[in-house]
Amino acid sequence: MKWEGNRESDNVEDRRGGGGFGAMGGRSIGIGTIVIALVGSYFLGINPMTLIGMLSGGQVQTQQAPIQQTPADDQMARFVRTVLADTEDTWSEIFRENGGTYAQPRLVLFTGRTPTACGTGDTAAGPFYCPGDQKIYIDLAFYQTMRERFHVASDFAQAYVIAHEVGHHVQNITGIMEKVDQKRRSLTERQANALSVRVELQADCFAGVWAARANRARGILEQGDVESALKAASAIGDDALQKQAQGYVVPDSFTHGTSEQRVRWFQQGINSADLNTCNTFAARTL
Repeated sequence: MKWEGNRESDNVEDRRGGGGFGAMGGRSIGIGTIVIALVGSYFLGINPMTLIGMLSGGQVQTQQAPIQQTPADDQMARFVRTVLADTEDTWSEIFRENGGTYAQPRLVLFTGRTPTACGTGDTAAGPFYCPGDQKIYIDLAFYQTMRERFHVASDFAQAYVIAHEVGHHVQNITGIMEKVDQKRRSLTERQANALSVRVELQADCFAGVWAARANRARGILEQGDVESALKAASAIGDDALQKQAQGYVVPDSFTHGTSEQRVRWFQQGINSADLNTCNTFAARTL
């Protein structure tokens, strides 16, 4: 991925090395949910209900000792700021085309734990978006987990993670998440899980739309980039994660979609570059 020298976002709050204290409970949406129950401390473990706007609850945490940042951390932080800036440029253009104004999210870099409007953010949860404060939260250790556990190391695959969370922000500010919240109140757990899958797959499709539009405007993609993002999407499918953790799958517990579904909807976005093709809620089959 070509990103060196591109604009860096000012909407990044760096809390690394400072620890933090708990916040009052709220709502959060993350790129991965099922893993915390399946593989413990590995990434993407957020309660599935919080992904569609339910309260996650806060906890009081003790302050952590400062952690010294390495040059690699600083390089990755610069990468994150650059990718966020690219999503800002792309979504601002999309909103203008549709007669609106894009309200940019903030991105918080943290280490270990940090307070959020959705409760205490934890490294084990992986990257997540909190509608309550319209912020994306990332511990850069997540990218090391991607490399070591899932063998996904490319810049573009890492950018896909940010773009997916930005997709949740778009869902929030356009009212999609509010409608999901309202609908969920009348659903069973199995039905709520199925609705969460559609939320997550749409965020994957939005990430694909960003990639297509950004590449058309700025030529960010290099050979192999799309394949690496598809590999990342496949690696974090509910079926793949459950098979890895317990040797079998439980489809009714899926909250993010299968590997095939995540790949398909990301491809849908990147092939079409059109938000209108990302209506997972109207799709008969996913």
